Amino acid sequence: MPPSVCEDSKVLVRRMLVEVLMGREDPEGFFAMCVSVLGHRETSSQFLPLIRPLATANGSLHATLTSIHKEYFSKTQDDELELALSLSLVETKDHRLSGTSQEPRPQSPADGPLPPTSVSRGDSRSPQTGASVEASSPQTNHAPERHKITRIDKYKTDTPGTSQTARVSGPVSKQDTFKESDKMMDDGALSPSEKPKRSKNRRQRRRGAGQQVVGLPRSPPARPPVLLWFRRDLRLGDNPALTGSLEVGAPVIPVFIWSPEEEEGPGITVAVGGACKYWLHQALSCFAASLERIGSHLVFLEANRSSLHTLKELVEETGARTVLANALYEPWLKERDDVVESALRRDGVVCKMFHSYCLRDPYSVSTEGVGLRGIGSVSHFMNCCRQNPGSALGAPLDSPASLPTPAHWPVGVSLDALGLARMPRRKDGTTIDWAANIRKSWDFSEEGASARLEAFLNDGVYRYEKESGRADAPNTSCLSPYLHFGQLSPRWLLWDAKGARCRPPKFQRKLAWRDLAYWQLTLFPDLPWESLRPPYKALRWSSDRGHLKAWQRGRTGYPLVDAAMRQLWLTGWMNNYMRHVVASFLIAYLYLPWQEGYRWFQDTLVDADVAIDAMMWQNGGMCGLDHWNFVMHPVDAAMTCDPYGNYVRKWCPELADLPDELIHKPWKCPPAMLRRAGVVFGQTYAERIVTDLEERRSRSLRDVALVRKEFGQYVDKCSGCDLVPLPPRLVSQALGLAHRDAGLVTEGKRFLLPVITRMEFKHQQEDPDADAASNPYNAVLKGYVSRKRDETVAFLNERDFTASVMHEGVQRRERLESNYRRIEGLPHLPAPRGTARRTPTAKDKFSVAPSGAASSAR
Repeated sequence: MPPSVCEDSKVLVRRMLVEVLMGREDPEGFFAMCVSVLGHRETSSQFLPLIRPLATANGSLHATLTSIHKEYFSKTQDDELELALSLSLVETKDHRLSGTSQEPRPQSPADGPLPPTSVSRGDSRSPQTGASVEASSPQTNHAPERHKITRIDKYKTDTPGTSQTARVSGPVSKQDTFKESDKMMDDGALSPSEKPKRSKNRRQRRRGAGQQVVGLPRSPPARPPVLLWFRRDLRLGDNPALTGSLEVGAPVIPVFIWSPEEEEGPGITVAVGGACKYWLHQALSCFAASLERIGSHLVFLEANRSSLHTLKELVEETGARTVLANALYEPWLKERDDVVESALRRDGVVCKMFHSYCLRDPYSVSTEGVGLRGIGSVSHFMNCCRQNPGSALGAPLDSPASLPTPAHWPVGVSLDALGLARMPRRKDGTTIDWAANIRKSWDFSEEGASARLEAFLNDGVYRYEKESGRADAPNTSCLSPYLHFGQLSPRWLLWDAKGARCRPPKFQRKLAWRDLAYWQLTLFPDLPWESLRPPYKALRWSSDRGHLKAWQRGRTGYPLVDAAMRQLWLTGWMNNYMRHVVASFLIAYLYLPWQEGYRWFQDTLVDADVAIDAMMWQNGGMCGLDHWNFVMHPVDAAMTCDPYGNYVRKWCPELADLPDELIHKPWKCPPAMLRRAGVVFGQTYAERIVTDLEERRSRSLRDVALVRKEFGQYVDKCSGCDLVPLPPRLVSQALGLAHRDAGLVTEGKRFLLPVITRMEFKHQQEDPDADAASNPYNAVLKGYVSRKRDETVAFLNERDFTASVMHEGVQRRERLESNYRRIEGLPHLPAPRGTARRTPTAKDKFSVAPSGAASSAR
């Protein structure tokens, strides 16, 4: 074979190998195609090197292909002679048929069609593993030869007159067969003049076709099926566990096991709230339909005592010897998966978990080479990942075209039986459909996730860097629920984001925040319910349930907060900036504990994520690893997220007729304006539940200063930073740095680490009775529309100042000139044509035009 042809053949073989890995071709058929493409000699020498990469990627498939190769090429001389003899019999029959008289026999309609001769032929150079492939000869109406063909008894079938089978040994298993004509060729069947005419070209085409395919060893017995355990990975694309199940080369049984007790974990996590369960129900329905489209089926099961017990029952029912799943990283779920994996392996079942849910496995993140200074910030986390890189991300995996199905499916339950979307009922029996607006707002399918991503990368991404905080414009991706339930992989999202025309670092950084949250949860498993900073557990939180209920229902009297909470209740989502606004209001102005906000978010968000929500609420509640140096004001924050009031008008329609300047503070509207807008406080719109915002903010600062003073052992004397006890995992990583890192101190057997602390807390410690307004590090944000707007305002202010100075100089010169003329008795100067005045129709309030020009325009 020429070198160029040989290389092309190898490329073709590698492409076919991908089909085997995806489950679209069986190993025996792949081997047969290799022999057909490469030839007998090249296959013998090149096949094993071509499949060598499989030894590490897929050991079972590599072993299967190696055994097929060994079985095929381990033949003896007697086997080849037996094969040659059987093939010569078929060739002799073809030669006798083609050497007969050229005179055709006219066939009368009464004769009827004669049975065609169909022969499967082969050459020892072209084997195929797996199911045998037959090459049928052209079917013509002819009669067998008069001369009897001598046959060997071992090739005869038991019943004369039926199709004959030639058993071939050697490179082919003796149980593979050649099909011959439907009747035996007996003497005197037809006269020589009745033999059909056959051309040489047609005979050679028949012989050439027969030389390409031979009978092959029969397929091995069906492999035990693979149990593909779906959890929060409800997608076909870029699913490592799904691809891994195809590489096993066995039937795949997708299963979903619902176990709410295992999802919840040991503490009060509210891991799967009402909105999350509803999304999960809809996502499972869409994913089951996707599996049906590729010929598979999703089996729903409710855990019988535990997921492990249910999996063991499935293994016993289906005979599966492999269980595959994508890993989850919540500590209690990781512990559950470790127990399942070890128990199944003791029973002889292979169980493997694939990394897919985060970009970086949180259990593999190390602080080695970076240290602990700045821990809790996303910058520190990214430095740790860069300093201690894990395995490469690689390219996203394509969706499979089909899945091999088992002969028998296990018995499951219906999706409705899981009770994920069960709605409450009134006393009269009617259903309360609280999820109606959620259904209208979202597409719950994998295709819906791809559509949202594409729409964002084509539009919103261009405004994300500077305008992602805007609540009145679609500048965010809204992909968080799809990421949470695994309908979109973070690797696929990062891949597409990097390939987009606009690649804002801020958007890609959000994925690092997500991984940081899971890293913190693995370090502190009690993150959802226990404050990380010990002094802040003693804060004097309010217990006013009326304030909490007003906040939950969007009836606080502050339009921006109410609009966000109503959007949350109706759609199950709000953007990140609005989450900060409502969290700051709950904690800094209502004195309610952060755990209340966390639990409400977990119950109402469709993207409720234990790790992310716990980290964000801990940081907002002043007790997380990272003290955010800002507090959102419920009124001033509107300058950034809703400067024209459109967001409030959408979710608080009772305020829609108020002007832009007052819609975020309707209590400042004149009574006549409120009457015209139809706003009546306490009736059409809620009264403010708190009015003295500055005083409440000052009291919050004094409470923090008090607990920091009371628990002085948790405050670093040098830096004024809070000290946090380190978990054992971080201690073991930091022991090598302990002697040269002055920030690391010990208390008994525990390690205490200085962490990021808000500057206003440090200053308040020096003067605990000072109010918030006098604190130079006051963290309350005043809000801004954008940096560009700030720069524009600063430019206009500077321009106005310069203009005013110039105008004062001109007026001074005019006064001096006027006084001089009056003293000297000179005539007065003529009056100017007009003074500059604002154009009444201009939209820009800073635009001016000379009065003469304005008058002439009339």
